[in-house]
Amino acid sequence: MVRILRGIAHKYFSDDEAVILFLLLVGGVLAIIFFGAMLAPVIASVIIAFILQGLVTRLTQWGVPELLSITGVFVVFMGTLAGFLFGLMPLVWTQLASLATEAPRIFREMRTYLELLPEQYPNLISIEAVNDFYHQVAAEAGNLTQWLVSFSLGSIPDLLGLLIYLVLVPILVFFFLKDRRQILRAIARLLPSQRPMMSQIWQEVNQQCANYVRGKAVEILIVGGVTFVTFKILGVPYAALLSLLVGLSVVIPYIGAAVVTLPVAMIALFAFGWGSHFIWVMVAYGIIQALDGNVLVPLLFSEVNNLHPVVIIIAVLFFGGIWGLWGVFFAIPLATMVKAVFAAWPVHPEPLPGRRGQ
Repeated sequence: MVRILRGIAHKYFSDDEAVILFLLLVGGVLAIIFFGAMLAPVIASVIIAFILQGLVTRLTQWGVPELLSITGVFVVFMGTLAGFLFGLMPLVWTQLASLATEAPRIFREMRTYLELLPEQYPNLISIEAVNDFYHQVAAEAGNLTQWLVSFSLGSIPDLLGLLIYLVLVPILVFFFLKDRRQILRAIARLLPSQRPMMSQIWQEVNQQCANYVRGKAVEILIVGGVTFVTFKILGVPYAALLSLLVGLSVVIPYIGAAVVTLPVAMIALFAFGWGSHFIWVMVAYGIIQALDGNVLVPLLFSEVNNLHPVVIIIAVLFFGGIWGLWGVFFAIPLATMVKAVFAAWPVHPEPLPGRRGQ
C-alpha cells in the first residue's frame, strides 16, 4: 500500500506547482461548501463582474476610456437589474399566483382528458394508473399553493436578505470592475513566481468560461424575450411566466428544454384545447427551440470546447447536487476547468524497477 501511494505521489505530485494547485483546489471547494452561504453576495458579485468585464474590455478596445467604460457598463447593469426587479418579477409573481388559483379548474379539465386515455388505449393505460397520476399531480399542486401562501405570510426575512443583496452586490460589482487589476496582482503575489501550469490552466479556463458565461447570459435573454413576444402574439396565457421558464431552461442542456415543454404544452392545451391554435403554439415553440439549438448556440459558443453529452449531464448532476442552481449554471465551465486541469497536470513516469538502486 505504501509503495502504491509513493508511486502515485511520484507520478502526480513531484512538481511543487502541482501540489500548490491541488491544495488551492481543495481549499476552494471546501470554502464554497462550508462558507458558500456566508459569502454568497461576494460570489454572486464576482460572477456578475466576470460577465460584465467582457463589455468593458470591448469598449476599451474601441477607444473608450476604461473608467468611462466601467461606469457605462455598470449603469446598464443597474438599469437591467431595476427592469428585472420592478418590471418582470412582479408580472411573473402575479401570473404565478393566478396560475395557482386556476389550478383546480385546470386539474379538473386534465382529469377529463386523462379519463379518455384508458378508453382509447385500454391495453396500454389503465384507469388505476390515470387516477394515481392525477392524485400525485394534485398533491404537488396543493404543495405549491401552500408554499405560495406561506411565502407571502413569512417573506419578511427573505425581503431583508434581498435588500442586503441589492445594496452589497452592486457595490461589490463596481469595485471588482474598477480594481480588477489590483485584486489580481494581490492574488498573484500569494502564488509562486514561476507558475507555467497555473498560467496555462488560467488562460484556457478564463477564455472558455468567459465565452460560455457571457454567451449563456445572452442566450437566456434572447430565448426568453423571443418566447415572450411569440406567446403574447399567439395569446398564450401566463406568457411572462412561461418565457422565464423557457429562458432559464437553456441553462441545463438537453434536460431543460425537455422539462419545460410539459408546462408549455399543458397551459396551451387547457387554454385552447385540441385544435389548430394549440398546434400553432407548439409549432412556434418547437421553432424557437430548433433555432436556439441549431443557430444561436453555434453562433454564441463557437469558441467553447465541445464536451460529450454524457459528460455534460454528469457535470450538471454532480455540481448541481453540490452547489444548487449556481452549480447547474456553471456545470459546463466547471467541467471545462476540470478538463483543463487534467490536460495541464504534470505526470512524471515511474522509474523502471531495474534502475531503482542505481
